[in-house]
Amino acid sequence: MRLFVALELPASVDDVLVRWGREAERPGLRLLPAESLHVTLAFLGARPDEEAESIGAAALACAAPVHALELGRPSWLGRGGVLAVDVVDGEGACGRLQAAVSDALVALGAYEPEARAFRPHVTVARVRRGARVARSLPAGPAHPPFAASALTLYESLLSPKGARYRRVATVELP
Repeated sequence: MRLFVALELPASVDDVLVRWGREAERPGLRLLPAESLHVTLAFLGARPDEEAESIGAAALACAAPVHALELGRPSWLGRGGVLAVDVVDGEGACGRLQAAVSDALVALGAYEPEARAFRPHVTVARVRRGARVARSLPAGPAHPPFAASALTLYESLLSPKGARYRRVATVELP
């Protein structure tokens, strides 16, 4: 199973991001649907199927409220193949949860943390293979401060039309 742990966002935030993505749309971009929007905390990659239950239990045991999040500026990530909107973590709760999840999964032997610092963001679109996309962006989306709605272990199912995500384990956040 190709696994990752992520924060789910309230439906109102997903809606704002989808609308903003339509404003930013241009040839060569593949917009992600609302059900694919999340903040990745830990990407584990391919793991044996039998590990999913223990990985889910370890990750979800870290669940804690994540309040005072705000949508930040849009940016191109990586080598420019990902259009994302930063998530401003005003109280540091998202960063603390990411560190707790990372530590729990490292202790389980299921995760190797990335060398780069954690940057909370939501991927809104991906550049299609071989496409060249204009890099100008509209102003970032506006939404009042919000709290993450759930902590979820997802399975990423790859296909030529883009990845689909299946919830393996989830816990609602207060």
